[in-house]
Amino acid sequence: MNSLRLTVNVVIFSLREDALQVLLTPANTQTWALPEKSVEPDESLEQSALAAFSRLPRPPEIYLEQLYTYGDPGRIPGQRIVSAVYFALIPMDVRGTESGAMAWHRLDRLPGLAHDHAEIIAYALRRLRYKLEYSAVGFELLPDEFTLSELQQTYETILGEKLDKRNFRRRILEAGIIEATPHRRSGDGRPAQLYRYRPDAVAEVKARRLFP
Repeated sequence: MNSLRLTVNVVIFSLREDALQVLLTPANTQTWALPEKSVEPDESLEQSALAAFSRLPRPPEIYLEQLYTYGDPGRIPGQRIVSAVYFALIPMDVRGTESGAMAWHRLDRLPGLAHDHAEIIAYALRRLRYKLEYSAVGFELLPDEFTLSELQQTYETILGEKLDKRNFRRRILEAGIIEATPHRRSGDGRPAQLYRYRPDAVAEVKARRLFP
């Protein structure tokens, strides 16, 4: 009988090239997998999850949350592995997160995935969408300062649906969770006002329900 091994996998999401993407590592010549680390006897699950980022060229500040524990005896043929899974969010303006082994992949164009990792990624996406209903987690994918268009695009990308521009802007401003900065971003047309998430805003916000 195979001995039991405890590992941690991390579903790392970020917005890249106007799409929600996940960071994967090669499992073999044909399939990819979520970053994984065996849990050492002297470390916590969270410490083990954070260690997955230590291999990146420039480890970023991240949002990290435990997702679920996968322990079906047949999930990995020939091995008895229990995996505690976390999901993490990296802001879109953080670069240099790929390493020689890791690469970003669009969720709508995923390669072949090892074991039950497709199921894990799908569940992590459902959790992220659900959290938009009651928290400001979407801001974790944005830079410190952002335009209202970038904020709306972030919500639309995560939810996979279009939101009415006028309604979105009116309701997000009425919610009082963002504030204008003194800065503007130049573009092809009129410079766009930059906003930031208010540090004193209530963390639990009915964000999704603001944008039907």
